[in-house]
Amino acid sequence: MKKYFIQKSPFVVPTTDGKLIEEHHGVTTNNKEISIAHMIAPPGWSEPFQTPEFDEYTYIIKGKKQFIIEDEIVVLETGQSIKIEKNTRIQYSNPFEEPCEYLAICQPAFTIESVHREE
Repeated sequence: MKKYFIQKSPFVVPTTDGKLIEEHHGVTTNNKEISIAHMIAPPGWSEPFQTPEFDEYTYIIKGKKQFIIEDEIVVLETGQSIKIEKNTRIQYSNPFEEPCEYLAICQPAFTIESVHREE
């Protein structure tokens, strides 16, 4: 029995906002401990505020991404990363003119039930 798993076909999460989400590991691979996703947020993209039940790490591969953490605006650029602790109110967006490519790692794994997006 192999003690490793190579992800060759990540789950592409259906979206309606133009954002690409490829989940490599997480709930779709029966892993509730951690999720790892490759994402590309198009220019002008944003999502509602949320208060997740998981820690989230973001690494910017290319471009810039804006975070509103509680009441503070933080902008990350290529090569930078951030850890946002669980139960923190946050909004993610890309108000810039270029796409933002990044990795998102959630621990425990992201679920729609545990992200608590505001309507």
